[in-house]
Order: sequence, then structure tokens, then C-alpha cells
Amino acid sequence: MGTTSLVTLRPNATRSEKRARLGTIDRPKRSVLLTVLTALMVVYSLLPLVWLLINASKTQGDLFSSFGLWFGDSFALFDNIGRALTYDDGVFVRWFGNTLLYVVVGAGGATILAILGGYALAKFRFPGKRAVFAVVIGAVAVPGTALAVPTFLMFSEMGITNTPLAVIIPSLISPFGLYLMWTFATEAIPEELMEAARIDGASEFRTFWQVCLPLLAPGTITVLLFTMVATWNNYFLPLIMLRDPDWYPLIIGLNQWNAQASTAGGQPIFDLVLTGSLLTIVPLIIAFLFMQRYWQSGLAAGSVKE
Repeated sequence: MGTTSLVTLRPNATRSEKRARLGTIDRPKRSVLLTVLTALMVVYSLLPLVWLLINASKTQGDLFSSFGLWFGDSFALFDNIGRALTYDDGVFVRWFGNTLLYVVVGAGGATILAILGGYALAKFRFPGKRAVFAVVIGAVAVPGTALAVPTFLMFSEMGITNTPLAVIIPSLISPFGLYLMWTFATEAIPEELMEAARIDGASEFRTFWQVCLPLLAPGTITVLLFTMVATWNNYFLPLIMLRDPDWYPLIIGLNQWNAQASTAGGQPIFDLVLTGSLLTIVPLIIAFLFMQRYWQSGLAAGSVKE
């Protein structure tokens, strides 16, 4: 009898049911315009990375004698990487370690504070909650560069400029991360689940740690990615806070190399600048690829109304 007999037995079956029984489904219509626009966006996003990868594989001489989007006469990527890691007594490795320190402590601490604050604001009632909401929204609207100079003056009075604390402490505060966790926790954690845990005798800490925190994992990954990228690419704050090159993050150190290469009479190290830039973005690409599925689910959570 097969699938045809199944459809015959149900003459009132809808068209979609008949297609499903026959092994076919209704496919969404393709939009040529959207496909072209998406392709252009992909090219626009990947072209700088391709250019960087190609030029990081060139020697200093090939950079100015060959076409930018094609390889040079010799493939020198691994030689350039070795030179970048050992140039000036391995200062690039030092800058990389500084960046990891700022990201792990700063972005990690900002994520933890956003989780705790967002959970408390979403699931507990207290006086002044609306005022806190207004402050958080206002803080999201204020750009970080507008607070850099006042922060520098305050830290200068405290005597902690030109130290890692001058970069780490401001990185611990993420108004956008707090707001994101607030809205995510509101939708992701059912009140009934928390009440059931309390009825079973669980303390507030145990309810948060064993019941609520696993449900916040997608939002946590999302906030971690945002804060990590913001701290990794933070340029203006370290620029005004740090004077000692030994405490520079990668983005400030590479800018110093670029300035050195552009100075008249300076050593031409444009190949090292490009190679260092490539090495700088590799950890971010790995992090996004590794946590992509959690990030996507975190962005989509709460978007469907039941």
C-alpha cells in the first residue's frame, strides 16, 4: 500500500499532511535580493580578514611590490610569526599575557557581576528597583569613552594609574551585560521552579546555584562574549591609563609598533604589525566558533511568546 494508500485513507487530509506523507515538505521561497545582499555582507566581512592573512604571509619587500590581495614571491607567514613573538625581547608575548589578564579578570568579573545583579533584579522585589532600572538604562546609553577622562582623574587621585587595576576595575562594570542578564533571567527562570525548590527546603543560594544558574547558561555565554570582545578591543582606556609599555595590551602595543614603522628613519616592521594583528584576532575567532551555539541560543531565548 505504501504512502499513497495512507493518503487515500484520509481524503480530508490537508495539503501539507499529504506532502509530509509523500516525503515532501513546503520549502520557503528564495529571495534573490536577500541572497545577493547576504553575499555582499559576507564578502564585506571576510575581505579584510583575507587581506590580513595574505599580507601577513609576505616579506617586508613583498608588501610594497605585490598586489594586496595576492601572495608574494615567498610564503613567510611562519617566519613572520616567529619574528613577531621574539621581536624586542618577546614584548608581543608580554602584551598577549597582559591582554589575557585584563580579559580573564575584567571580562570574567563583569560577567559574574552581571549574572548576580541581573538575577537579583529579575527575581527579587526591593525598594528603588525602578530607579535602578533607570540608572542601568542610562548607563547603557553613555559611551565608555565619555567616562575615560573622569575615571583617569579619579584613579590618579587614588594613585593606581599605570597599573593593571586602572584597566581591570572599569572593565568590571558592564551596564549592557547587566541589562541583558536582567531581561534574560526574567524569561528563562520560571517562578514556579524557584518556589518548588524553596518548598523542598533549598536555601536561596542553593536555589540560585543548582536550579537557576544552569538555566542562565546561554545568557551567561552571550554576556561573556560581549564583555570579552569589549575588553580585548578596548583601546582608549589603556591608552590614557598606562604609560609603561610592559603593561600595554595587544591593541596598544601594535599601535606602538605601527607608529615605530611609520616614523621616518624607524625600522620597517610593517610585516610584524600585520602578523601581530593576525595573531591578535585569532583567539577571538576561536572563542566565537567554540561558543557559537550557546551565543545563538542566548540571543534567541525569550523571543517566542508562549
